[in-house]
Amino acid sequence: MTTREVEHEITIGAPADAVYQLLADVTNWPRIFPPTIHVDRTEADGDHERIHIWATANGQAKEWTSHRTLDRENLTITFRQEIPAAPVKHMGGTWIIEPLADDRSRVRLLHDYSAIGDDPHDLLWIEQAVDKNSTSELAALKVNVEAAHAAAEELTFSFTDTVQIDGAAKDVFDFINEAQLWAERLPHVAVVRLSEDTPGLQELEMDTRAKDGSVHTTKSYRVVFPHHKIAYKQVTLPALMTLHTGEWTFTEGDEATTASSQHTVTLNTANIARILGQEATVADARAYVHTALSTNSRATLAHAKAYAEQKKG
Repeated sequence: MTTREVEHEITIGAPADAVYQLLADVTNWPRIFPPTIHVDRTEADGDHERIHIWATANGQAKEWTSHRTLDRENLTITFRQEIPAAPVKHMGGTWIIEPLADDRSRVRLLHDYSAIGDDPHDLLWIEQAVDKNSTSELAALKVNVEAAHAAAEELTFSFTDTVQIDGAAKDVFDFINEAQLWAERLPHVAVVRLSEDTPGLQELEMDTRAKDGSVHTTKSYRVVFPHHKIAYKQVTLPALMTLHTGEWTFTEGDEATTASSQHTVTLNTANIARILGQEATVADARAYVHTALSTNSRATLAHAKAYAEQKKG
């Protein structure tokens, strides 16, 4: 069996502890790393944890389970995939964070891997995926850590829209899950293309109409947890955003179902003047993006509410 070992590294203008903390908390990963769609921490016991990751590799959506060991004292995190995604037979590695100065550190990302059947084409595919993702992840880590360390939090913000529904959580979930029907069910959706080659992992592309009549194409990956949550990450973004992740959640209570749409957004400051005018501020862009996303979320939740309440009769 052929085992390949590779290493990637980058220098970051932030303290090593800050870098370690961002890597240690996997809930940050969809916001930090472009390939990561969603991460669930399924088990945690001291310095050991098991995580379920959904991410893209060479443009294909994949999922796998990994075991991680966190060593805060030595600023290292080791990982080993327990259930790799084909064509990977085994995959593991280590994040190593090295202090270079009080506000500067080096991050090394080590991988070792092999391919099912030792197939040379699969080994090449894995090599390309590891190289592409590692390069992308380290570059994104540098940008995000340095931005956070420079107190640029106002560029990233979250908000939630919620409705109470006199109907079953499953029916509300079904409405959001069945996105292939949105062009028929939602006035602001013109065209939908939905694929689900792996159960529970969806690729959703759709054309939506804005208030001014213009049509925008977006693409997202969605991870489905029947019947309580759908997490997503938008991978083609409007000009005012560099990040858009979110979750639809459905909680059934004794008297009603609570349905929520949560968004996390990072603004693209380079495009604020072009889109909103030379005098526009970051606050203007926040308000514009918040209004646009909330308008669509509230419209979708209103139609989901009507659907579920009609189903209840």
